[in-house]
Amino acid sequence: MSVPPGRRRILLAEDEALAAMAIEDELLREGYEVVVAADGIAALEAAHAAMPDLLLTDLRMPRLDGVGLIRALRARTPGLPVVVMTGFAPGGAEEVRRAAGNGPLLLFTKPLDMDAVLAGLRRLLG
Repeated sequence: MSVPPGRRRILLAEDEALAAMAIEDELLREGYEVVVAADGIAALEAAHAAMPDLLLTDLRMPRLDGVGLIRALRARTPGLPVVVMTGFAPGGAEEVRRAAGNGPLLLFTKPLDMDAVLAGLRRLLG
């Protein structure tokens, strides 16, 4: 697939290295620029260096979880599209929605259906 001009940057926050590599490969294949962070603090640092067009984050990560990461990034950029992926039942979905505020948000459970995730990314990024 050819890379579209002005391709979109996705910040991928995922603490499981193999999962992060697999997701990154799929995103690169779709033509996205991908910045991978192993936890919420690393993701915040990456976002401060260059704000992404979309955050794709796990919920449970060391040092700073996904909810804290979403709150911090949305405080800076309220309309930042966020895609949450979690291996835990979305019982905490309400907490995620509160953290996300009014900006665009999608929630996927693991194991991920990458076709559905990619469709969601395309929808959020236009």
